[in-house]
Parts: sequence; structure tokens; C-alpha cells
Amino acid sequence: MIILLAIACKPGNKPDVSQLDLPILGERYVDDNQDTVYHRIADFSLVNQLGDTITNSDVSGKVYVADFFFTSCPTICPVMKKEMLRVYEKYQENPNFKILSHSIDVAHDTPEVLKDYAEKLGVESASTWNFLTGDQEKIFELGQTSYLTTAMADQLEPGGFLHSGAFLLIDQQGRIRGVYDGTKSDQVDRLINDIPKILK
Repeated sequence: MIILLAIACKPGNKPDVSQLDLPILGERYVDDNQDTVYHRIADFSLVNQLGDTITNSDVSGKVYVADFFFTSCPTICPVMKKEMLRVYEKYQENPNFKILSHSIDVAHDTPEVLKDYAEKLGVESASTWNFLTGDQEKIFELGQTSYLTTAMADQLEPGGFLHSGAFLLIDQQGRIRGVYDGTKSDQVDRLINDIPKILK
């Protein structure tokens, strides 16, 4: 927090109190210019439920929540999607907010399957909530190295995949600002309350 305040209070910069309410998660380092460089989500290119390509540019300057799931998941995914639906219903009208749900079973979860899944949840448009598929290894890598969460194949797990139930709050600069258990309503309540702290 001291580092954040020092950066915010440089001459000519007024501290944004709302931004300071939430930590910036992940590793950081100081570069040659003595600026703090924070962990950010790596570049990605995936396909949503409508067959459209979604990249970093689609969420640049926006706040979004990310998670990892698969449509045939027999364990935590139905609970996660029920909870994420609450987030969607609260913020779906805000053009500066998005949800990215990454499938880790790309062989099964084609755009057509994801579209049907989204519609059954009551998500009629991809303008706010994108259900994403693509290269499986890249999605695993994105989950584990960018979002710092579990996303992998594991034949010993129900459904053949192992993934975290985390909902990750990402700010306009692609930095992780919060991690919440998407299977617990009280944690999702906290997420819903935290979003306005960084949403402009």
C-alpha cells in the first residue's frame, strides 16, 4: 500500500481513493525508471459463443470478471454459473463491464454448445458475458500463468478436468484486483460490492 500511495501522490497526480481500496495482486518489480510494474493478464485470442474472436483489446479499459469452467462439469460449475448470473444481472447494462468465462473442455465446448449453454442460463447477448473457447493448452496457460488459478486436464477428477472455482476481478489495465470463491454467495456478494470500487 505504501508503494501504491507513493505512485499515486507523485507531483501532478491526485490519488484515486476508490482504486486504493482494492490491492493489486500478483508479482511486481521496479523497472529501470524506478516505476513499479505490476502483473497483467497476457495477450489472448479466443472465440466466443457467437463465433467472434475476443482479444485483450475487447476488454482494454474495462473492468471484467474471469472464471474457468466447462459445460459438462458435474461438480462446482452449475453453482458457479448460478452465482455469476447474479453478477451479470447486476452489471449487464454497464458498457464498461464484461464477464469472460473460459471453457477448459474445448473439444466438447464449441461455440454452438457455448451459445446453447448461455441461452439456457438466460444470457441472450455476448455484449456483456462471453463464453470462450480456443486452443486448450493456451487456455490452460492463460489460467495458470495470467489469472494465477487452476485450469488443467486431470483424468482423476470428475469430468476429466481440474479447475478452481475462483472469480477474478480484473481492472482496466489488466491487473488482478480480487479473487473470490464463486461457489459461495457471501464471496460473490463481496465481489458485487467491490466492482464499483474500480468501475468508472
